[in-house]
Amino acid sequence: MAADPRRLAFLLAVHRAGGVLAAADLLHVTPSAVSQQIARLEAEEGISVLDRGPRGVSLTPAGRVLAEAAERIEAELIEARQAIAALGEEVSGKVVLGGFQSAIRAVVAPMLVGLAEQFPGVVVDVREHEPADSMRMLRAGDLDVILLEQDADVDAPPPRGSHDVPLLDEPWLVVVPAAMPTPERLDDLRDLQWIGAEPGTASDRALRRLARSIGVPMATRHAFFDFDTALALVVANQGVAMLPALALQRGDVPEGVEAVSLAGLGTRRIVARHRATRHEPGPAVRAVVDAMVAVTRDLELV
Repeated sequence: MAADPRRLAFLLAVHRAGGVLAAADLLHVTPSAVSQQIARLEAEEGISVLDRGPRGVSLTPAGRVLAEAAERIEAELIEARQAIAALGEEVSGKVVLGGFQSAIRAVVAPMLVGLAEQFPGVVVDVREHEPADSMRMLRAGDLDVILLEQDADVDAPPPRGSHDVPLLDEPWLVVVPAAMPTPERLDDLRDLQWIGAEPGTASDRALRRLARSIGVPMATRHAFFDFDTALALVVANQGVAMLPALALQRGDVPEGVEAVSLAGLGTRRIVARHRATRHEPGPAVRAVVDAMVAVTRDLELV
């Protein structure tokens, strides 16, 4: 005979409360009712789920397996209720958001407090991923909304079935050692040694675009993904780097480094991408995206 899943709630209560009496208080039933449900569960499964001793009860290995299953069922029911609520007037539900460091720091984290006040039923789960991984996970349904960086002058529109919401256009800056003469125009960048960006990043695409604009190849060494890494290499006099203003959004210009804005460097664009189908985005995703738009509207850049 298959066990009645409703009996798992009694086992889970015993597991959490540490005993039958405490579980009865937790469930607002009698201890006898808890014991009866546990006994029926054991009869239906043909196993013992509790070790009963003079000092109380504890779960058997089989009992722990069933208690873990009960916890998963409980979590799925909570998610289901949130999803159902999202279909109604109240905006609620879980939104899994994938982003990268500078955007999480400057956009996502400041957004969370205000979102919780306006939409207490919306739960945001923030995951840090490289953009390529984020795009793959969005297509697979593992993420609901992602933040991407683009070189505004060269990147293509979103693929079919998804939609990009522009959040921020920020200028590219050239970060140079303070001992170096300050470049005043693009031609001053011709013969410099550059800190290379990881292939495929917006920084890499912007630097290659700059090389085409100037008409000479850029001499690069090293390869950074994190902007703090690039800054550390510039401080170490390893070359100059092309970084977006958001990388220095809090005024984090290390001693011995100068950030220079030049006409013609272009801009980096940060977008929020979500699936665009007959049923998506849902109200919770729209609420999260709208909250990020509001944050970036008031963002001050160097």
